[in-house]
Amino acid sequence: MNEKSKQRLPIHDVIPELFDAMATAQAAVLIAPPGAGKTTCVPLALRDEDWLKENKIILLEPRRIAARTAAQRMAHMLGESVGETVGLRARFDTKIGAKTQIEVVTEGVFTRMILSDPSLEGIGAVIFDEFHERSLDADFGLALCLDAMAGYREDLRVLVMSATLAGSRVAQLLGHAPVIESAGRMHPVTTRYLGRSQNARIEVQTADAIELALRNEPGSILVFLPGQGEIRRTARELEERLDAREDVMICPLYGALTPAEQDRAIQPPAHGLRKVVLGTSIAETSLTIEGVRVIIDSGLARVPRYEPGAGITRLETVRASRASVDQRQGRAGRTEPGVCYRLWNEPQTRALPEFSEPEIVAADLNGLLLDCADWGVTDPHELKWLDPPPQAALDAARQDLTSIGALDNVGHITPVGRALREIPLPPRLAAMVITGAHHSSDAAHTAAQIAALLVERDMGGTDADLRDRLARFRNDRSKRSRQMLRLSEGWAKSALKAAKNTGPSRNTSRTDGSNLHSLAAHSAAAYPDRIAKQRGEKGQYLLASGRGANIDATHALAKEPFLVVAELQGKAAATRILSAAPLSEQELYKIAGDRVVRSQVIEYDAEARALRQREVTKLDAITLNSKPMRLDAQDSEHCANILAEGLAATGVDKLPWSRAQQQLRHRIRFLRTAGQDELPDVSDEALAATAPDWLAPFLTGKTKADQVSANDLQQALSMLLPHHLLSEIDSAAPTHFVAPTGHKHPIDYDGPGAPALNIRVQELFGLKTHPTIANGKLPLTLNLMSPANRPIQITRDLPGFWQGSWASVKADMKGRYPKHPWPDDPANAAPTRRAKPRKP
Repeated sequence: MNEKSKQRLPIHDVIPELFDAMATAQAAVLIAPPGAGKTTCVPLALRDEDWLKENKIILLEPRRIAARTAAQRMAHMLGESVGETVGLRARFDTKIGAKTQIEVVTEGVFTRMILSDPSLEGIGAVIFDEFHERSLDADFGLALCLDAMAGYREDLRVLVMSATLAGSRVAQLLGHAPVIESAGRMHPVTTRYLGRSQNARIEVQTADAIELALRNEPGSILVFLPGQGEIRRTARELEERLDAREDVMICPLYGALTPAEQDRAIQPPAHGLRKVVLGTSIAETSLTIEGVRVIIDSGLARVPRYEPGAGITRLETVRASRASVDQRQGRAGRTEPGVCYRLWNEPQTRALPEFSEPEIVAADLNGLLLDCADWGVTDPHELKWLDPPPQAALDAARQDLTSIGALDNVGHITPVGRALREIPLPPRLAAMVITGAHHSSDAAHTAAQIAALLVERDMGGTDADLRDRLARFRNDRSKRSRQMLRLSEGWAKSALKAAKNTGPSRNTSRTDGSNLHSLAAHSAAAYPDRIAKQRGEKGQYLLASGRGANIDATHALAKEPFLVVAELQGKAAATRILSAAPLSEQELYKIAGDRVVRSQVIEYDAEARALRQREVTKLDAITLNSKPMRLDAQDSEHCANILAEGLAATGVDKLPWSRAQQQLRHRIRFLRTAGQDELPDVSDEALAATAPDWLAPFLTGKTKADQVSANDLQQALSMLLPHHLLSEIDSAAPTHFVAPTGHKHPIDYDGPGAPALNIRVQELFGLKTHPTIANGKLPLTLNLMSPANRPIQITRDLPGFWQGSWASVKADMKGRYPKHPWPDDPANAAPTRRAKPRKP
């Protein structure tokens, strides 16, 4: 063991306590802050414990870069190379030797290991590092471990390690396991808040902060940004600003970079150089970046959100949690006192969520559900979870997997499902490769290469045209591309082997073998619901699922009449096509002909205000063709329903209501507002929603709007309003008010002040009480009019008006209309509709 391994770290203070816990309990929880030494020291310390019985230790890391650096660091501490005492299992990078005692494994690889061998033969302990990141693979791996411990391996030990986590919750899940806490070692970190301008682009503000730090602080700088796009834009901004400086290295750091590019960011800079590392959240915890004493934190993180209804995963930029920003801040004080610049205001820190949301609550659960079925669990809730998977996402996954034949109707895995599991790909992509294998070896390899483009970000470039990306991928001679190409060859071989034992999955149509060389056909085998037809403006598409999506109108694909979309991103209102392949109409019928349905459709033409019949050819939600036909109204009930719905959609108020019918509806609405809920709702909205129920029965034999009459509407209203209800309405809300003159005046139940009455004031002479409705409970609003029908007063207290302002009204009216009677005591005067008789 070299000198570095002898360096005393904070974790060494709790190692004896950890030894005792692991010797006596099946599980334990270790809480230790970044820099305490848990990732490297704990596995090395435990490898000689008696309870291991010469079995191996598995150390799980959430990312390939973290696994690789952890394995390298431990091997270096032992004075060895990776592949000796310390091994590595990760995509593109597996180094295991005969004397390997510790295997550093990515979480995704581990789930496949335990699913293949539930007893974990030869494994004595599984250590979940950085568990606070709460990846789906980590949660699932822990659930499987707990199930295996209960059913197969009582001697298996599990250790959950975290920097920021509510340890008591995990301990309870592990059967009240002991919790060990390490104090850690932190140098003081000064935090400076720079605020965040909503008008400045994040890369510009980040570059400003970097320049400030380079002027005021020594040492290298680690910058946290939400994603690759922001990193690339910030790097370009810095390169322009720092062009004249030769002492600064700009080093991007994210998962899609090659190992050499990642090492350049992680390793210490050469003497006299300063490093500016532009990283995503992968740099928060398990990675140690030498020389960093300045942190610049955007306060943002990018997380995947799966939409079960749309079947897509979108990346969403969110505020980082308090646990995350605290960890980021701590990176500045690992080796010496440091500084952290935060691109927000200090009070905003208190509003941040305490922890990041677990991936399981917003992830695509297709793979998890299929793996659970293979494990023998039809309902994932039978396993132990820190946060159980959401039922809606499980239901969507079950529907998906059943549709491709991977699960049967009760949730058990089928031979097709087992074949899909033999290929380490998401189920839809695995189905695509196996479908290709059913046609030819070439088709299997092409499908596998397409899968490689879809699972490895930016592989083959970023063009939306899959043809371009596939060509670039095949011609790329970089190490990363060659590794991915070899991996895809392995998938194709597995698929060809599986194809001998299974039939094609149910989501693929019967097609000829040559057609499966089309990228569109391959993509449709994985995503049959993403066949898309151009609609409306250039670049706008409708998917077979009913979802709308768009591609930049200037892109060459935007002019294609049909596409098969492989990747989507965004919310329902703005779903963006990230990659697709063009599809001809002839090819569409070849690959999805068994889903195309022709039917005769009767629909309402709003412009013509009449029913029309068409022959429609559809692929799920997509209308491929539509041609007019002579209307066949044999099914008169069906036609009546469609006509009723069409008329309602264009506006219930546009129906030929008579004045009396409109008043009746207003009266009913008034009474309902007054509390008589037993009356039917006859508002425009309610009648539109129920048109087939109340209107359609009276439209039999009609095909046009102008064939509908007020008499039809009267019959419909009569069905809604039996005679006893009409009597109640007439009693509580009469249509007219009978004035003392004996003349009837309509009551307005819809206008201002309703119920209201427009009436000449002379007709109310002799009336000592105010007119009311609703059995005397509600006064009418009286709009009192002059002899010329001009308003003179509004009142809801007629006796008060006679005794009060009548005197001034009388004086004014007497001057204007001298031929009409204007008595001093109108309450005792005779009502009239006439002027005073002329003198003989």
